[in-house]
Amino acid sequence: MDRDTNRNDWEEEEVMIAKAKTDLRHFEPIYKKYFEVIFRFIHRKTDDENLAADLTSKVFMNAMHSLGKFELRGVPFGAWLYRIATNETNKHYRDNKKRLLSLEDHKVNLVMTCSDLDDADIEQKQKVLTELISELEDEEVRILELKFFENKNFKEIAYILDKKESAVKMKMYRSLDKLKKRYEKMNERKHD
Repeated sequence: MDRDTNRNDWEEEEVMIAKAKTDLRHFEPIYKKYFEVIFRFIHRKTDDENLAADLTSKVFMNAMHSLGKFELRGVPFGAWLYRIATNETNKHYRDNKKRLLSLEDHKVNLVMTCSDLDDADIEQKQKVLTELISELEDEEVRILELKFFENKNFKEIAYILDKKESAVKMKMYRSLDKLKKRYEKMNERKHD
């Protein structure tokens, strides 16, 4: 997407938000624009369509109720919705330590670039990635999920997780390095 198109999208979004702040009936275009991506984001975390629908509804209810507090800070409105979605999902799983990340076939290849896996089928890659990811901290998983599965840039991820951009970058690269080292150990055990 070129810079002018991106700027136009942001300006159009600013107008939609300003209208919705004065009259919530104008929230519908925002809802329609973001519903599907927020639902998919939550569904990937829950793997439960009904739960994802419930949590998505809560996200948009919270967004409507808090819209007056929203300020543009150099990230799209969607980043704010992702932050609310992350908080709602975390709140739901607060008592349950097990988190879920549904791995889509076409996204697994973005993370699994190890040369040893180039010839592996997608199911094998999913199995290996699931095993490796289960050993990461929740925050590490959230960063990788937002970067590789939601295609968020570092600025947006930092905003969503309420972290500094440099900290997010460092954590992501360390997490990828950790995954690579764990994969290498896993591979060594197979060949021993």
